[in-house]
This record gives sequence, C-alpha cells and structure tokens, in this order.
Amino acid sequence: MFGALNRFISRLDSESPSQSSRNASPYGFQVLRNKNLDISIEPWYDFIIGINGRQVDNPDPNLFATEVRNCAGSHVSLVLWNAKGQRTRTLALPVPTPSPTLGITLQWSPLSVSQDVWHVLDVIPNSPADQAGLLPYGDYIVGTPEGSVHGESGLGELVEDYLNRSLRLFVYNHEYAVTRLVTLTPSRAWGGSGALGCVLGFGALHRLPVPMAEPIAGPGETLFETPRFSNDEHRPPSAQLRSQSPSIYPPSSSVTQSSDLIVPASMASPLPLPSQSATGSMAGPPKGVKKPRATPASNMSFDEYFREGEQKSKEEDFAPTTKNSAPPPPPPKSAKVPPPTKSPEHSAEIPSEEGDEERQASPVEKEPQRGTANG
Repeated sequence: MFGALNRFISRLDSESPSQSSRNASPYGFQVLRNKNLDISIEPWYDFIIGINGRQVDNPDPNLFATEVRNCAGSHVSLVLWNAKGQRTRTLALPVPTPSPTLGITLQWSPLSVSQDVWHVLDVIPNSPADQAGLLPYGDYIVGTPEGSVHGESGLGELVEDYLNRSLRLFVYNHEYAVTRLVTLTPSRAWGGSGALGCVLGFGALHRLPVPMAEPIAGPGETLFETPRFSNDEHRPPSAQLRSQSPSIYPPSSSVTQSSDLIVPASMASPLPLPSQSATGSMAGPPKGVKKPRATPASNMSFDEYFREGEQKSKEEDFAPTTKNSAPPPPPPKSAKVPPPTKSPEHSAEIPSEEGDEERQASPVEKEPQRGTANG
C-alpha cells in the first residue's frame, strides 16, 4: 500500500513541473560546505533559493558571487529552503568589506535530491546493520561519499556493488539531530535475509521530519511555505480582490431582524410577541404563513421552561394528569344470555322411554317367581 502511494505521489510530482516552477524554484544552490561557523547554515540540508528579495533562477555562480560582493559593508538577505520538514526561512548575513565572501561552498542542484532518503524502520540482531550501529525509526540514510544515489533502487544497487566490501553511508538521526558517517560491510552470509539486515522505507511518507528542537506547529499553521520574490508574477492580495469584486451578501445594516429568532439567555428582554386583540383572543397568522414560535423569557429558568413544554405536550396528546383526576369509568356490562330451555315434547319423551324400559324389564324379573310357584 505504501509503495503504491509513493508511486502515485512521485507521478504527480513529475506530471506538474510547471505548477511547481510558478510557486517556487525547483532548483537552488545546495550548500556543500560551511567554513563560517558564525552563520547558521547546514550543509547538504540547506538550499539557497532567493537573494535580496529575488528568486535564484540562474545557475551561474558568478552572478551569485557578484550579488554578494555588491552588499559589501552591509547585509545580504538569503532565502533558504531546508530539507528537514521542507520549510523556508530568511537569513540576513553581514558581508565584510575586505573580503566580501560568505565562506560557503555551493552547488546548483534540484531540490528533489533531498527526497533520496531511506528511513531505517527495523534492524535485525547480529546483522551488518546492527553491527554498524544503525537505530530503527530514528536513523535516515541521506547519502554516501562513494557517489550520488538517486531513486528508490539506487541504494540497493550501491549495496550490490559493495558486497563483502566496506561501504560508507551518511546517516542522520532525528532524535539527536546529528549526522554521522557509518561504515558497514554488506554480506549475504551473515545468517539472515538481505545484505544489510534491516528494513528501509522510501518515499513521501519517509522524508526528513522537522527537528524535535523546533516548536510544534499549531492548528491551522502551514508546514510547507511558499516564499514570494520581487521577480515573481504580481498577484493582488485576496483582500483587494474581495474589495473590487461585488459582494454577493447584503450589508449588515439592510438585514432586518426576524421575529422568529430564538432569544439567547444573555439578552435583557425577549422579542415582542404577537399583539393581542381587544376581545382577548390572540390574532392568528394569515393563511400560508407559519406561526412564529413563542420564545421563553430571559428570566425564566430552564426547569420552568421545560415544565411548561411538558404541560403543553400532555394537553395536545390528551394525556390525563396525575393531580385531581378521577379514575376512568368502567366499561358497560354486557347483557347475560339465559340458558336455552328444553321443549315440552322432548321432556315428555324421556319419561315415556323410562316407562317402557321398566315395562320391558319387569316381566324378566317376575319369571323366576313363576317357575318357583309351578314347582
């Protein structure tokens, strides 16, 4: 995912060179050496992109030296771009009269050379990187005295060329803000994967951060500043454009105060309510116009306001109140249905059937008596 994001950002940088050249110069004089310890200029990290309010757009070092000599006995103003955090700053330096020089060595180079940085993310124990003293997360490989290294694969190609040989690397530590020279020997026989034994990050997410000694930027502050020079294209300030262009909003004096605004609690008196007629009834709004909401008085407490709203809600919902309310009447009783009565015909048939049964059973019971009498 990080590799795809880095490729996308590099593609955007390569597709829009004209836009970057409009705002800031993509080239500048990179400071390679600083012999004058009285001026706060960092070699390799600082680029001079402006002098005396003008943008440096010519790679001829003689023009730059002539501009510095013209300021002998006074001060020269330099605009510096720093690779740590990609910030710009203005520095005024005194130029001595006997020898009008600054004591720095410069080289015309693109600002993109500061993006060739490899962030050390992890170091495997007992690896060549571990033995050389590389620290995870705090160390950044910024270059090598063996030659220039460009692109994501530049360091890998350099390591392959120096297998089993001593390789020197310039390493910057973010926590201590120091740059040191590290010597290591790449090898594939140390017992692990890779020739260095460390995990490296490259791209926009792994560029040099702002030094920890500088104050942290507050909310809303810009981290990437764009300096303005006198030889840039003149652009009127935004305030002047707003004053020249017609405003789409009416002036504040023409805005009338509406009657349906909510009155804050800090106001001394509420907005006037709709007037009451002589008969005592409130004058209703005309058809098609929304009725304005009643605003609470400023001296009314929140409890009274919510209690009044609760009372109105109960009245609208026809909810019974708990105070002085009679229980609801019971539902009406339904009429009891009498049980069905038996018809006289059915009741008459039952005894007749019982009589027939008695008549049928009586001869059977008397037969043993006959036999006894005959015998």
